Parts: sequence; structure tokens; C-alpha cells
Amino acid sequence: MSFDGLWPYIFIAVAGWLATDLWRWAGVLAGNRIDEKSEVLNWVKAVATALVAAVIAKLIFFPTGTLEASPLWLRLGSVVFGGLCFFVGGRFRQIAGIAAAIGFLAAGLAILGV
Repeated sequence: MSFDGLWPYIFIAVAGWLATDLWRWAGVLAGNRIDEKSEVLNWVKAVATALVAAVIAKLIFFPTGTLEASPLWLRLGSVVFGGLCFFVGGRFRQIAGIAAAIGFLAAGLAILGV
């Protein structure tokens, strides 16, 4: 294999590293100077939460792959069940909520034969 064949991969690796690592270091440097109660940080948290909610809504209402064959009520039910388990999960609430939603969806898909 020649260097010409590797050049695109090297370029992708370097460009990907620069694009992500630069912002990570900027976040570390700026993060030490930002007050946890500031309006800027509240805005960043709100945008991040909205992006996660949008991705989850897209997976529920416009699924692809195996989820596309599952009924809407099963996808909504797994989110509701995961949310309930999150709120009563105790110390490991994130793990409990995610595992419960995945388990509910997997069980529903297995019962329906999808």
C-alpha cells in the first residue's frame, strides 16, 4: 500500500482530531472561568437538553431500521416506562431508566415478533 492510498485516511484523522480536540481544550480553559450560575451556562444547558429531546423525538416519531417496524404505542410506552423507572430509580436512576426503556422495547419487539 502506498502513501497515496493512506493520504485520505490521514487527512480525515488529523482533521477530525483538530475539529474536536480544539473545542475540548477551549472548553477546559473557558470552563474554569465560567460561573455555574451564569446565564450563559444556563443557555448552554437548555440548548443541550433541547438537542437530546429532539433526537429522542425523532427516534420515536420518525424511526429507521428495526424501530420502523415497531408500533408507535410500543415506542411511546418504552419512553414512559423508562421515565417512571428513572424517577423511582434511587441512586442509579439513569441506569435504571435507560435499562428499563430498552428492556421494555426489546420485550415488546420479541412478543410482537418484529
